[in-house]
Amino acid sequence: MKKIIVLIAAAFALSAPMAAVAAMDHGSMKMEHGHDMGDVAHEEVVNGVKATFKVMSMKEHMKAMNMEMPKGMKETHHIAAEFKDAKTGKALTEGAVTLKLQGPDKAEQTKDLMGMQGHFGADFDLSKKGKYGVMCKFKLKDGQVRSSKFWYTVK
Repeated sequence: MKKIIVLIAAAFALSAPMAAVAAMDHGSMKMEHGHDMGDVAHEEVVNGVKATFKVMSMKEHMKAMNMEMPKGMKETHHIAAEFKDAKTGKALTEGAVTLKLQGPDKAEQTKDLMGMQGHFGADFDLSKKGKYGVMCKFKLKDGQVRSSKFWYTVK
């Protein structure tokens, strides 16, 4: 049952407009992600918000959710973005997050990150070795648009 809910949510998130994704209540879904999993790829404070970006292989991500890898899946990595109030450390879990990835071959992938217990995340294809440019825009509950940029290297 858990697999079906997650697969339906993922399919909906990939086909639904941003407003519908933002309006969904993902807190009721039991997506048991290991928040300690994945490499911290980047961390910075942007206008009072501590943004932490983690990258993990899809194999590692699916294992954390007690799921098997779907056949034919082209995405190789899950990118998670966690936001916290820089002063209080309180998790900021409401808002809209878009992440753009530019690969070493200059190919671009842009996705809206879905809210998942404590973080926002989406799956990307990082199958080519080299440097990836990661650009993230996020508008949290306070309405302020913030952005973060960094490089991530696949070896």
